[in-house]
Amino acid sequence: MTKWVYTFGDGAAEGRAGDRNLLGGKGANLAEMCSLGLPVPPGFTITTEVCNAYYANGRAYPDGLEADVVAALDHIGRITGRRFGDPSKLLLVSVRSGARASMPGMMDTVLNLGLNDETVEALAADSDDARFAYDSYRRFIQMYSDVVMGLDHEVFEEILEDQKASLGHELDTELTAAEWQGVISLYKAKVEEELGKPFPQDPHEQLWGAIGAVFSSWMNSRAITYRRLHDIPESWGTAVNVQAMVFGNMGDTSATGVAFTRNPSTGDRQLYGEFLVNAQGEDVVAGIRTPQNITEAARIAAGSDKPSLQKLMPDAFQAFVDISDRLEKHYRDMQDLEFTIERGKLWMLQTRSGKRTAKAALKIAVEMARDGLITKEEAVARIDPASLDQLLHPTIDPKAARDVIGMGLPASPGAATGEIVFSSADAEDARAQGRKAILVRIETSPEDIHGMHAAEGILTTRGGMTSHAAVVARGMGKPCVSGAGSLRVDYKAATLVSMGQTFRKGDVITIDGGNGQVLKGAVAMLQPELSGDFAAIMEWADAQRRMKVRTNAETPLDARMARSFGAEGIGLCRTEHMFFDGDRIVAMREMILADTEKDRRSALDKLLPMQRSDFLELFEIMAGLPVTIRLLDPPLHEFLPKTEAELAEVASAMNVSADKLRQRTEALHEFNPMLGHRGCRLAVSYPEIAEMQARAIFEAAVEAGRKAGALVVPEIMVPLVGLVKELEYVKARIDAVAQSVMQETGTKIDYLTGTMIELPRAAIRAHVIAEAAEFFSFGTNDLTQTTFGISRDDAASFLETYRQKGIIEQDPFVSLDVDGVGELVRIAAEKGKATRPGIKLGICGEHGGDPASIRFCEEVGLDYVSCSPYRVPIARLAAAQAAVAAAKGAARRA
Repeated sequence: MTKWVYTFGDGAAEGRAGDRNLLGGKGANLAEMCSLGLPVPPGFTITTEVCNAYYANGRAYPDGLEADVVAALDHIGRITGRRFGDPSKLLLVSVRSGARASMPGMMDTVLNLGLNDETVEALAADSDDARFAYDSYRRFIQMYSDVVMGLDHEVFEEILEDQKASLGHELDTELTAAEWQGVISLYKAKVEEELGKPFPQDPHEQLWGAIGAVFSSWMNSRAITYRRLHDIPESWGTAVNVQAMVFGNMGDTSATGVAFTRNPSTGDRQLYGEFLVNAQGEDVVAGIRTPQNITEAARIAAGSDKPSLQKLMPDAFQAFVDISDRLEKHYRDMQDLEFTIERGKLWMLQTRSGKRTAKAALKIAVEMARDGLITKEEAVARIDPASLDQLLHPTIDPKAARDVIGMGLPASPGAATGEIVFSSADAEDARAQGRKAILVRIETSPEDIHGMHAAEGILTTRGGMTSHAAVVARGMGKPCVSGAGSLRVDYKAATLVSMGQTFRKGDVITIDGGNGQVLKGAVAMLQPELSGDFAAIMEWADAQRRMKVRTNAETPLDARMARSFGAEGIGLCRTEHMFFDGDRIVAMREMILADTEKDRRSALDKLLPMQRSDFLELFEIMAGLPVTIRLLDPPLHEFLPKTEAELAEVASAMNVSADKLRQRTEALHEFNPMLGHRGCRLAVSYPEIAEMQARAIFEAAVEAGRKAGALVVPEIMVPLVGLVKELEYVKARIDAVAQSVMQETGTKIDYLTGTMIELPRAAIRAHVIAEAAEFFSFGTNDLTQTTFGISRDDAASFLETYRQKGIIEQDPFVSLDVDGVGELVRIAAEKGKATRPGIKLGICGEHGGDPASIRFCEEVGLDYVSCSPYRVPIARLAAAQAAVAAAKGAARRA
C-alpha cells in the first residue's frame, strides 16, 4: 500500500534529506534537521506523489490519504500533549508548500490554522495573552480567506488601515485585544458579504481547504511562470508540510526571522539576515515592517538604531549561530534558514541551500574547496553555468557623475538603466518593443514574477534584504534596490517622487544594486573584471573538460573579447557580416548586382584587400589558435539596395542607370531567401567569389605566419552543402587558389577544408560528404529550421503557445531538440567518423553556448563547441560539468 504521509518530530523522522523528490526540499530538510536533534516543531509531510495523483484524478485525493493525515495529526498531538480541534488541549498548525526545487514565494502558506471563535479564547487563556490570540486569529482569517477562499488580502488591509487610523494607531502591534476583536468582526462580515458564506469554523474543514489550496497553487500563474523561467518540470509536483505552530508574535520575548549562513550577494563568510520582534514569518518577507539586523556588526554597518538579535536575545542568538554553523557543515553548502523564537525558545522552521548571486556562488564554492569542505570537482559542479551571465553585466563607472535621488538596500548586485514602469504588464510591453525598463513597485509580490523577468532591474520602496523582490532578483541575476523608503510611489498618478523631484512613467533612472543608490538619468557603465574566484573556478573547470571552446566572431572587438574570456579559437567567422559598413556594402552590392563575370571580378578586386586585412587581424589576435572561416553565405535580400538613395549610390559606382539596376534587383528577388541562392550554391554559380575569399585567407595566413614566425592553419568552411559534389566542386577551386598562392609566395600552406552540416540531407549522407570534408561544424540554427520546417524569425508567434500547451518543453532554437535535430547530429557524427576516423567535429549554432545542448555535444563526442564571446565562460564551465557527468555515467555502466 502506498505511503502518502511521512512524520517527523521529537528527534525522529521517517524521511531524510535524500528524499527530496518524494518529500520536497522543505519536507526532506525538516526530517533531516529533526534527525540531527535540532529544535523542529513536530509535523508531517504529504508527498509529491499525492500532488500528481490529485491532478491525474480530477483534483481528487487518493484513497487512504485522509486516514493517514488523521494518524499524523495524532502523532503531533502525542509529542506536544495537544489535540487538533480540541479547545481544552489546543493544537494549531501551519500548512506550507514544499517543492523539490526551491520556489520562494510562488506557492501558498497558511499559518495559525485551527483557530475559530471558540479556540481563539482557548489560545488567549493558554498563552495568558489575549492580544496575541486575537492578533493570530485576524492573521488566520486574512491569510485563509486569501489563499483558500480567493478573497484578496488587500480587502483586509483596507479594513485594518481604516481601523488603525480611527483608533490613532500607526503600528499593528499597538492594537489591544479588544480592538483586534473589532477588526475580526469586520473581517468576518466582509467574508460573508463578498463570498455569501461565513468564515469556516470547523478546524478539519480548514485543514483540508488549506491542503487543497497548496496543491492548487502548484498550478497558479506565478508558479507556472517561475517553473518556466527556471526549467522546473510540472511533473515534479509539490509536497504539503503540516507542522505544529510556534509563535513569534507572542510578545516582546518572541520573534521570527530569515537568515543565510553567508552573504548571498557577496559570498562573505558572515551570518546575514533579518528578524522582527513580536511578528510572524510572513511579516519579514512581505516587507510591510522594516526588519532588524540579526548581528551587531550588520546593525552597525547598516547604521540602524534598532537593536540586533545578538543584543536583544543573546541566548537565542547564540543557539541560532551554533545551529547555523552545524547545518552549513552538515550540508556542505550555504544555508537559507527560517526560525521562530517563542518566549525565548528557538525553533527551526526551514533549512535549504540558499539562492545566491553568481559572484557569491563563486566565492562560496572556492572558499569551501580551499577549506576542504568540498572537492574542486564539486566546486565546479556547484556553479550554474547560465548564472555566469550575471558577472558580465555592467557596473557603474566610478568616474561617472552620480545624481542620487534616493537610497535603499543593495539587494542584488549589478547596475541597470531604463525607463520607469510601475506594473509588470508595462515592463513586458517595454521589453517587447525593445525598450529597457526599471520596474518600480512599493513592494513586489509573486504575481510580479513576469514583470521582474522582463525588466532590467527592480526598485521597491518597502522590504528588506530577504524580501520577495530581493530573493527573486538575486535568483534571476537582476540588479535590485529594495526598501528605498524615502521614495514615494503613486500607482494611480504613475509618479515616483523623491527629494522634491517628480519622475513619471517613461523617465529614465539608473539603479545600483551594489550600494543601493537610485540615480537620475542614464549613467556610464563598466564591464567587470573576471578574476579572483571566477578565474579559480575557470581554471578548475578547464582541467576537467574534454571539449574545446571556441567563439563565433568576425570582428576584432569580438575576437579580443572572446580571447579575454578564454576562447580557444574561432569556430565560426561569418564573412558576410564583414560587408555591411561604408564602402564595403557598396562594393558588395556591385558584386551581387553585376551582370557579367568581368563586372563581378572588378567588384571582387575591391573586396579582396578588405578581406585579407580582416583575416590577417583575426589570425594575429588568435595567435596560432584555429580559425574557421565560413565562405560567403548571404541571403541576398540582406544586401540588395532597398531605398532610392542606395540604388543611386550603387548605380553611380557601377556606372549604370538606376533603372537598369532596379530591374536587376527585381530579377534577384527570392520568395524564400533563407532557402534560396546562398551558401555553396552561390560559390557553384559564381566560383570567382569563393576564389577571392580563398585568396584573401591564404595571403593573410602567409603574412600572419611570417609576422609570428609560426604556421597559421586556417579552416575553410563551405556552407549549406547537401550534395558531396557541391563540396567537391568548391573544394577544387579552393585547392587551386592555394596552389597559386604557394607558388607566388614560396610558402607551403597547411589548411583544412570542411563543411557546415545544416541540412538534414547532409546529416544523412555524412559518410559520403566526409570523403571530401576534413571537418564538420554543425550549424544547428539552420539545421533546426530545416528539420522542423520552422523559420526562427517567425516562430515566436506560436512556439510559446506550443510550450504553454505542453506540445514542446523548450524553444528548439534556445535549447537543442535532442530527439530530432540532435539525432541528426548523432547520425552525422557517427557516419563522418566511420569514413574519416580523425574528422574534427564541432558545433557553431547558438546552441554552442547553451548548457543543456553542451551536455549533448559531450555525449556524441564533438571536439569543440563555438558560441558568442559573452557565452564563452558559460560554455567552458558547462563543458567541464558535462565531461564529469559523462565520466560518472560511464563508470556506473561499467
